[in-house]
Amino acid sequence: MFRSLSIFNYRVWFIGALVSNVGAWMQATAQNWVVLTQLTDNDAAAMGVTMALQFAPPLLLVGVTGWVADRFDRRRLIMCTQGALLLLALALGILLLTGTMTLPLMYGFALALGVATAFDNPARQAFVSDLVSQENASNAVALNAASFNTARLIGPAVAGVMIVLIGTGWVFLVNAVTFLAMLGALLIMRPHELVARVRRAGPARLADGFRYVARRPDLVVIFVMVFLLGAFGMNFPIFASTMALEFGRGADGFGLLSSFVAIGSLAGALLAARRERARMRVVIVGTGGFAVASALSVLAPGYETYAATLVLTGFCVVTTLTTANGYVQTTTDPALRGRVIALYMAILLGGTPVGAPIVGAVAAEFGPRTAIGLAAVVALIACAIGASWTLASGRVHRHETKRFRLTVDETRPLPTIPPEPEDFSDEIAGTTPIPLPPGERAPRPVHRPRHGA
Repeated sequence: MFRSLSIFNYRVWFIGALVSNVGAWMQATAQNWVVLTQLTDNDAAAMGVTMALQFAPPLLLVGVTGWVADRFDRRRLIMCTQGALLLLALALGILLLTGTMTLPLMYGFALALGVATAFDNPARQAFVSDLVSQENASNAVALNAASFNTARLIGPAVAGVMIVLIGTGWVFLVNAVTFLAMLGALLIMRPHELVARVRRAGPARLADGFRYVARRPDLVVIFVMVFLLGAFGMNFPIFASTMALEFGRGADGFGLLSSFVAIGSLAGALLAARRERARMRVVIVGTGGFAVASALSVLAPGYETYAATLVLTGFCVVTTLTTANGYVQTTTDPALRGRVIALYMAILLGGTPVGAPIVGAVAAEFGPRTAIGLAAVVALIACAIGASWTLASGRVHRHETKRFRLTVDETRPLPTIPPEPEDFSDEIAGTTPIPLPPGERAPRPVHRPRHGA
């Protein structure tokens, strides 16, 4: 389960990412609570707009961010993006402590955070494959998700307590300090031990990632499922905050609900780390499980029962997304991995600008339970899309010996994008030197005037 941690570079990365992710979850919790309770009067729609602004840039900049992740040194690129996020967190904390933060200002910071994250996410996701060999890539991706969800278990709960005790501004300042852990980890890595990156012959074009995915129907189906889940199901800040208010809880109760999601999320990530490879069938089953878990959340009669359903919700959603991420990384042409991962992250995070305002408006108008029910229905549709394609693609077969058992064939050859054709104009024109037998000299070239000279 933890085999990737035997590698020095990955071990350093894991520790730095864990500390940084704790701060990121603290900031996310504080930001949502500020919008909901300090800058508005419990307006879930305003929170949806904030999330939309923050998650729109990964979708709008997908072509550029993926190309940058493939073109430039990822370690140095991550240093730049982490430094930018540190400065934004510092500015947010100062504005909140001085009492000068307004809702339009928060919208502007959400957009700036989204731009920095748009460049940070594909570089960080693809950099995991630079830290370990191909056979450990799926395990490394799953452990990366485990680090993320361990932080999710700690960060929101700590943020909730800090908000009650000393206020939201200090949460942002603490997050700014945690970025130093990631920057320090990147500095002490051993660059010579990184896995050599594969570079394709010919120019690296922005459209190569789109062309590659278009030739992979399995990736297209996964992207559709992830988009639907990200747009309507991954709106936990809206669900948890509005449900906490419905049950009469404050910021600490909201943070605790996020930690319950993280308990299931961590379990899902660790189980994914035990699997030898990421399989598409797990993505389909996980999406269906998320629909069931969301339906149970709608029926929860009290705070404790609702918190218990969030454990199952977190388990299903992380099982789905970690497996999808691992499948994309391990089955993609390494030369195009950054661009494909950027497209994947854009689909996952870019669905939020579409779904979050809708979910926020539904929660504000009809209550949070209706919004969660909408997420359950959409997740069920996503599961049906994946299952239907698997059946239609001919990957499901009867077992050779057991009558009532089916097998799924997931070993299909992967398409590649051929490099740019070489220029043979010199050979055609006759200017390429022709090898001569030993002892012979090449004739002196005859210079003839061009026609019309």
